[in-house]
Amino acid sequence: MKFVDEAKIKVAAGDGGNGCVSFRREKYIPKGGPDGGDGGDGGSVYLQGDTGLNTLADFRFQRSYRAERGQNGMGSNCTGKSGEDLIIPVPVGTLVRDAGTGEIIGDVVQAGQRLLVAKGGFHGLGNARFKSSTNRTPRQSKPGTPGEVRELELELNVLADVGLLGLPNAGKSTLISVVSNARPKVADYPFTTLHPNLGVVSPAPHQSFVIADIPGVIEGAAEGVGLGIQFLKHLSRTRLLLHLVDVAPPDGHDPAEDVRTIVSELDKFSEAREGSELASRERWLVLNKLDLLPEDAREARCAAIEDSLRQRGELPARVYRISAANREGTEALMYDILNYLDEQARLAEDEVDAAK
Repeated sequence: MKFVDEAKIKVAAGDGGNGCVSFRREKYIPKGGPDGGDGGDGGSVYLQGDTGLNTLADFRFQRSYRAERGQNGMGSNCTGKSGEDLIIPVPVGTLVRDAGTGEIIGDVVQAGQRLLVAKGGFHGLGNARFKSSTNRTPRQSKPGTPGEVRELELELNVLADVGLLGLPNAGKSTLISVVSNARPKVADYPFTTLHPNLGVVSPAPHQSFVIADIPGVIEGAAEGVGLGIQFLKHLSRTRLLLHLVDVAPPDGHDPAEDVRTIVSELDKFSEAREGSELASRERWLVLNKLDLLPEDAREARCAAIEDSLRQRGELPARVYRISAANREGTEALMYDILNYLDEQARLAEDEVDAAK
């Protein structure tokens, strides 16, 4: 299925049922008085997180949703039935905006979580509500209020702990395929990955994390070139970025320049999206494809890349040297990631405890 990460839909909550004007009419009971019942409340519209969905593709075919209207009130003080709420399943990680105002309504980040996006109308009042000592035969009632109608923009940001970043053919798909249960397409041409892939990595028993692979980012991506920039938002929820670099590019260009290209695009992306902290996210440099270099040339090539970045103050705090294809260095990298994520979780817990 084609990966769809954005959709626009229209939702309409149910109107409230109208109140009823009625008078009691029974044998031997003259002037029985008003007995018009209230209407029912209109149904509301909710979005609910569903782990069985991983794209917004279903919203390409159905774009309009309406909850049930409340039933009108009836005589004999009978209240109308309330309309059924409408529950719309969405993938976990869906961000919801009001299309008209751009306001963020909410974020569905857990399975089963419900987000109210359109409130049902309030029920109307029957004439029995208006009875008083001075108004014994009220002929007025109140209609139900209309339900909310909204146009929504849905944006899916995949939930992952670690994001893979790099130019096309940097080896991201190979890495995620050897360390996790993901099976992305792997080939020796650019843009093999056309949509994000998620994989669960389990370096130790009962300990795991989720890793995400997105299409390669190329120079000019922030201006719309290539595929990767439209998927960079999927890395906004990650706690760690793994920046993969091909140490033996086939065209012979400088891998250090490849690093600078990606960093530049991250900066442009963060500037373009207000509030984005992607450029300042923890990033580890992973020098990949050591298997393509002779063993006696590996150290010199990696050292040259690191020195070039260090001289310009662009070398990340952690640098790893691996060969994803041969699984060389991948196990140690995954254990370090697990330890880092555990440490970040403990720090977050300490901050919460300190705030209390």
